[in-house]
Amino acid sequence: MKDYVLNNGVKIPSIGFGTFLAKDGEETYRAVRAALDAGYRHIDTAAIYGNEVSVGRALADSGVAREDIFVTTKLWNDNHTAEQAHAALDESLAKLGLDYVDLYLVHWPNPSSVRKELGADGWKERNAAVWSAMEEDLDAGKTRALGVSNFMKHHLDELLKTARVIPAVNQIRLAPGVYQTEAIEASRAQGILLEAWGPLGQGELFENETVRAMADKYGKTVAQLAVAWSLQNGFLPLPKSVTPERIASNLDALDVTLSAEDMETLKNLPVQQGADDPDVVSW
Repeated sequence: MKDYVLNNGVKIPSIGFGTFLAKDGEETYRAVRAALDAGYRHIDTAAIYGNEVSVGRALADSGVAREDIFVTTKLWNDNHTAEQAHAALDESLAKLGLDYVDLYLVHWPNPSSVRKELGADGWKERNAAVWSAMEEDLDAGKTRALGVSNFMKHHLDELLKTARVIPAVNQIRLAPGVYQTEAIEASRAQGILLEAWGPLGQGELFENETVRAMADKYGKTVAQLAVAWSLQNGFLPLPKSVTPERIASNLDALDVTLSAEDMETLKNLPVQQGADDPDVVSW
């Protein structure tokens, strides 16, 4: 497993294991244990996933040293103030059974709960407040790095007006056919690493004849092809599965180099809900 180096010098494994939609209890526990057994050293969860307790139990039982595992969790949308942000991280740490996480993200920049409570422009005030609290938690050693998720350029621009710490990560939807150019360029201009949630697509890739033929050409599965595409773009993919065989298989994307032509083909795949969907970018 290779590493990226974040803009604050912290190393982060180049492939993460996502736990979105993994049910709390044995499903999440077994999936995370399988991921760690397969060689993953980067586990991504979130408060809203409702599975932090099971993730923490799997980490504790894995036999892998804490310092060898990179753990990410996220601040959910109902936290609008600095005080709420502090309390939310403390709650996540308690559920995970950890003294610190390696990366803490603002999950959404402009959720509906903020618009309802603070108005159309309330996200600016909210993000500044919770980010300031997260900076204090960084100083206190409760997290090793800070980042954001689903931030478009205008969200980043606004946050940077008040931020003391530049985000280390922006976790956005990225996959073959979903290439969010403006957000990518805005993030990279600040040295912010792009993490790809949903790197295997939303199911459409597995039915796409072009993608399936390309996977066959490289001797890879469609999932491995998608992970390789993310890595070759300099993204950090977060593939997810609850099946041990697929969990392990998704790591077998490190030994393939896609041609420039194939990279471009995958970038421009037509998908049903792409990066230009108004529901994604309008807020």
